[in-house]
Amino acid sequence: MRGQSGVSPSTTDEARPRTCPRCGQPAFEGGEVWIHGHGVVQRQQRGPEAPGKVAVKREVACRRYRCKACTAVLTVVPASVLARKHFSGAAMALALALWGLCGWSAAQVRAVVGGQLPAEGKPRGWRTLARWARQVADGKLWASLDSRAKGAPRQVAARAAQALCGRAPPWARAAGLPHQAFAGACHVS
Repeated sequence: MRGQSGVSPSTTDEARPRTCPRCGQPAFEGGEVWIHGHGVVQRQQRGPEAPGKVAVKREVACRRYRCKACTAVLTVVPASVLARKHFSGAAMALALALWGLCGWSAAQVRAVVGGQLPAEGKPRGWRTLARWARQVADGKLWASLDSRAKGAPRQVAARAAQALCGRAPPWARAAGLPHQAFAGACHVS
């Protein structure tokens, strides 16, 4: 489930889902609370907080809830968190834009977005970019974009970055394509 963007969690009532996605039980019914707060968990998130910033690794607080009707445990995450990904969606969009649209090498993208250089200090490729591109092509990453492109991973990355640029808010349109993709990813679930 998606919540507000940010590192600190919303209050329990602000983030509480209106209904259970598993059984459809409303959070409040008949004067009773059916979806209870179930604590806060930390998720790791990597990548720059804005284009041009240094890549960081930070902890993001996510609220958990439990449905009394079906006992499902629900996690509400900030909008920047993607399922089973250590990098923020915006950082991934920036990486795909730099690689697919700007023609940067995988090593350059890794150094900027991943913040990682090998121990010997020589840049090397980043297979993660091709994996993300395959996930976009398979509809497993940013499925709402409907940008299933065929072709080489770099071509798929370029198509996904273009689609994310199209989701950028009006204030980001004057910025370069990587900035637009970064901003657009913040508006895609």
